[in-house]
Amino acid sequence: MNTQAADYKHTILLPKTEFPMQAQLAKREPDMLKRWIDSGLYQAVQQATAGRPAFWFVDGPPYANGDIHIGHAVNKVLKDIVVKSARLDGHAAVFVPGWDCHGLPIELQVEKKIGKVGDKVDAKTFREKCREYAYEQIERQRADFKRLGVLADWDHPYLTMLPAFEAEQLRVLGRIVARGHVVRGAKPVHWCLDCGSSLAEAEVEYQDKQSSAIDVRFPAADPADLARRFGLDAAPAAAGFVIWTTTPWSLPGNRAIAVHPELEYVLAEFDGLGVLVLAEGLLEACAKRYGAGEPRILARVLGEALVGAQARQPFAERLVPILPGEHVTLEAGTGLVHTAPAHGIDDYQICQKYGVPVDNPILNSGVFVADAAMVAGLHVRKAEEPILAALKDAGALVHLGTLSHSYPHCWRHKTPLIQRATPQWFVSMDAQHLRSDALHEIEKTRFIPDWGRERIHEMVAGRPDWCISRQRYWGVPLAVFVHKQNLTLHPDTPALLNRIADTVEREGLEAWFGSSAEDWLGAEAADYDKCPDTLDVWFDSGCVHQCSFKAVNPDALDATGSAPQADFYLEGSDQHRGWFQSSLLTSVAMQGRAPYKAVLTHGFTVDEQGRKMSKSLGNVVAPQKVVAELGADVLRLWVAASDYRGEIAVSNELLKRIADAYRRIRNTARYLLGSLHGFDPTQHSVAPDELLPVDAWAVAQCAKLQNELQLAYRAADYHLVYQKLHNYCVVDLGGLYLDILKDRLYTLPEAHPARRSAQTALLHIAEAMVRWIAPILSFTADEIWQLLPGDRSVSVFAQAWHVLPDTRAACAAIDWTRLLAVRESVKKVLEDLRVRGDIGSSLDAEVRLYADGALLTALQTLGEELRFWFITSAAVALPAEPRPPHAVAAAVDGETLWIAAGSSPAVKCQRCWHHRADVGSVAEHPTLCGRCADNVAGAGERRRWV
Repeated sequence: MNTQAADYKHTILLPKTEFPMQAQLAKREPDMLKRWIDSGLYQAVQQATAGRPAFWFVDGPPYANGDIHIGHAVNKVLKDIVVKSARLDGHAAVFVPGWDCHGLPIELQVEKKIGKVGDKVDAKTFREKCREYAYEQIERQRADFKRLGVLADWDHPYLTMLPAFEAEQLRVLGRIVARGHVVRGAKPVHWCLDCGSSLAEAEVEYQDKQSSAIDVRFPAADPADLARRFGLDAAPAAAGFVIWTTTPWSLPGNRAIAVHPELEYVLAEFDGLGVLVLAEGLLEACAKRYGAGEPRILARVLGEALVGAQARQPFAERLVPILPGEHVTLEAGTGLVHTAPAHGIDDYQICQKYGVPVDNPILNSGVFVADAAMVAGLHVRKAEEPILAALKDAGALVHLGTLSHSYPHCWRHKTPLIQRATPQWFVSMDAQHLRSDALHEIEKTRFIPDWGRERIHEMVAGRPDWCISRQRYWGVPLAVFVHKQNLTLHPDTPALLNRIADTVEREGLEAWFGSSAEDWLGAEAADYDKCPDTLDVWFDSGCVHQCSFKAVNPDALDATGSAPQADFYLEGSDQHRGWFQSSLLTSVAMQGRAPYKAVLTHGFTVDEQGRKMSKSLGNVVAPQKVVAELGADVLRLWVAASDYRGEIAVSNELLKRIADAYRRIRNTARYLLGSLHGFDPTQHSVAPDELLPVDAWAVAQCAKLQNELQLAYRAADYHLVYQKLHNYCVVDLGGLYLDILKDRLYTLPEAHPARRSAQTALLHIAEAMVRWIAPILSFTADEIWQLLPGDRSVSVFAQAWHVLPDTRAACAAIDWTRLLAVRESVKKVLEDLRVRGDIGSSLDAEVRLYADGALLTALQTLGEELRFWFITSAAVALPAEPRPPHAVAAAVDGETLWIAAGSSPAVKCQRCWHHRADVGSVAEHPTLCGRCADNVAGAGERRRWV
């Protein structure tokens, strides 16, 4: 290139921007985060959106123990997207984060450091240390959550250990008591031998377990009575009822045997075993299991005929009744069910119904009581061997086998649970219609995905009463008084709870723990005991819908003191049996409605092979490491791109692919910003009806996409947001519109109307796009926002959707649908030329198109500017006949197009790189084409369409 040609470089208006191509997110995001914090960004957004319709989001609390993992990151980022997209929709949306602070995991950690209560430390000091430990964990987790770009009121979180929260929880309990939902009982509950505590349903997980499966003979207490029931004159003296169980440890608690009144039972003789009573439907399976040959049926009756008979325990001097039980089935066993009311809810209910006492032979420590048959003083885990030995000695062990089955385990210790009845306080599911009311509220709630409704419905329909009492030290007290004789609650319990709550709010929990019954009841204290229990931690988190507002946003409470119904809840799929359910039950019990209008469930994170994260597998992906290497926005984009409705796959390779997608979006934004250099919206904007048709069309396409993204955000289809946004950057912008615009942006005079038209369209696209990405790519959106022309004093996170002008009329003269289809066909022909080496870039080519009818009309409408649409040096549309024989046929929406393309013979313009016959036609600019000469030294070319 000669010196004169080189000077033309300065006439090319290339993009200019301070927005760097290399994002360096890991390095630059912390500085942006510091600016957010120092400037009080969250509060500024709340002020800017004040007065809008409220969107209430309740953050389910993570537990204050341990560093956050990739599942926490998914959860918090999804929540952040929900809240930020609600602001796009014109809402004022708060995001108050919270933590679950009480409970056994923290107790266990503190015990490791300072010992158990009563050994080396008193209860008050122990609670103080628990509180200190929780605060330490919160600070670590809070720093990591902030680093993810989650915009929330981090300085004012709700904590379940805040006095205001604890006090409001007691008020909630008071309202639930007042509505008659709280009852006392000795029902069986899941008991962890390692925790030394009862567990809530949500703390139970099921794992496969190998258990002993035994058939045990209970001799008939009265053979003559048994014969009469079977219609026989006499029955063998050795006749016995045979039960089957996979929990031998529960046999010392046996108090009855259950039969189904409508099943057929037989009195059958087995070789070597004698005469046994069992269900006829299981006779063949039992005979096979016992290896006793073909049994001989002596008689048969319906189960109802056996009700009232008695059997003798083979291991104790005790008679047990035969009871009717609808829960008895023919799925396994013998059709006679060993019934231990202290160790199973069905057993408990049937014994309660028929007046059989509930005797629990197992202490809190897991040790059998001193008078327990076979196992007095032994721990449950050491009881099976002596039980089996005693049964063998008594000749009662009919068969011993093993069974692999799903069995309840402690979610913390991963050890098998037992069920044991202890005096506890329950929220009754049926005493005041809580179950039916909750099921009704479930039907009114929107669930994402839809299957969430059926899942929680089934769980609530079949769940037992909720045991809300715990025998722990670190928790909100079950601050009630119980009558010493009849074990009922004090009649003024709701009012007392309010008094206690007011005191706790002022003075903290020690105001209760350090008090006596006399301090609250005066002279009445002689008749009442102060309950020593704490509330189940699921009651803590289940009250968040009320207590979080009271603790940090009391102005949101209505005249009755109730918090508003949340617009949205979001948690992992395990919370249908956990937080979603505990929140539902407390809210319905307290005020008769669900705490939420919509519930979103996300899956768990797995590796690319679908395996759970495991240190032993080496597939753990730590969010801290991802953020330190790739940046938070890449992690956030991965969260949005994943379909959270199922398992969410993550790996370093997946994240690298997401990082590539991020760069494409970033580079698109960079080009928009660079192309807007020198553009002042107040002076240079072009009216919608004065835009060039292709610019008007691009704005219309942007508006169409925005409508689709609005629907996707509202449906919480964030993976669709990602797909549509990425496709728009790659195809609609990078592969089409921005590519076409380069000639006009680079070569026209800066203030040329056609160039200002393009910049106006680009500003609209940038204004829309920065909002689209803000809920997901938050750091990047903020970075873009600062560099866009115009007033940017109000944060992008306070913006609603950009209002795009209606440009449909301005672009209606062009058949863009046909032009797009033709462009794709032409690109294929040009690519073939490039592969053959006939051309380098598309600007080296000339194109002739042959068509008829509407297709020809659409092409000829652009006239001379058709070449800009294809980015070729020349393009012309002609009638289909005549056409050269080498023209390539292509189908375009049912019409035929013929394409003839080849390299241009014309000289290449040194400025625009188009091959034009008029290069050198202007003597002063011998290396320029005519239009470039006009753009450099004249008024500038006229651009009408493209």
